[in-house]
Amino acid sequence: MIRFRKQACPLKRAFTLIELLVVIAVIAVLLSVVVPSLAKAKEQSRSLVCKSNIRQLALANMGYAMENRSQYVLAAPDIFTGSNLKRWHGVRDDLNSLFDASRSPLHSYLADGQLKECPQKVNFRNGDPWDWDFEQGCGGYGYNMTYLGSRVWESYSAENCARPTRESEAASPGLTLMFADTAMAKLDGGQPYYLEYSFAEPYYFVVNGKADLSWGHPSPSIHFRHNQRANVAWCDGHVEAMAIAADNLVNAYGVRSCEQSVGWFEPLDNSLFDLK
Repeated sequence: MIRFRKQACPLKRAFTLIELLVVIAVIAVLLSVVVPSLAKAKEQSRSLVCKSNIRQLALANMGYAMENRSQYVLAAPDIFTGSNLKRWHGVRDDLNSLFDASRSPLHSYLADGQLKECPQKVNFRNGDPWDWDFEQGCGGYGYNMTYLGSRVWESYSAENCARPTRESEAASPGLTLMFADTAMAKLDGGQPYYLEYSFAEPYYFVVNGKADLSWGHPSPSIHFRHNQRANVAWCDGHVEAMAIAADNLVNAYGVRSCEQSVGWFEPLDNSLFDLK
């Protein structure tokens, strides 16, 4: 009689609950390290693209000056005349129209003729009412109108808004702001929101050629949207990320601007805006 030997079935090894929990914990730790790193890398990438955009604006303005008797582009030549249709970033047909960037005086000096938007998406309001669109089209960037885009640094007047500043009048180009990340913080029903704003406001108003402390401060417009830093293009063409300074100023619209990452950088004066 032939006998068959009964073979034992091999045991199948499975994960224990403790081993499974350990694996989950390790994955969670790895994610906690990797995810912030990815977010930081994305933020750095957006900041680098923004720096490229704003540098192109500075180079365009320098190119414009080279072909226009060393005069910088005007920021808003008709802002005080009532028409208020012209900006450095475009022209509009009436106050209810958007600015046409193809009619900007810088258009032919920009790569592809395009004024590129900051890649750090800001939830700018637009649409109705009309003043939500009042500066739309500047790409989230503001120009140093007070000292470069006009001659209101001599005195505030409609005439000086239409008179340009020359390159040679900036004594320290590497320390004179030309463009910066900008936004204006306002309130609607007690809730803050952002509007596009095409001017980088200095810390003090300028009256008869001097920073006047008695007038208080303009509403700040430099937007520190890149991890509490704002990209700034200087008159020599270099770009720098500037950190926000501590300031509890409440702007003209009732917003504590620093809480919306809008404000100024150090030093808190006009020295990095003016021509001296």
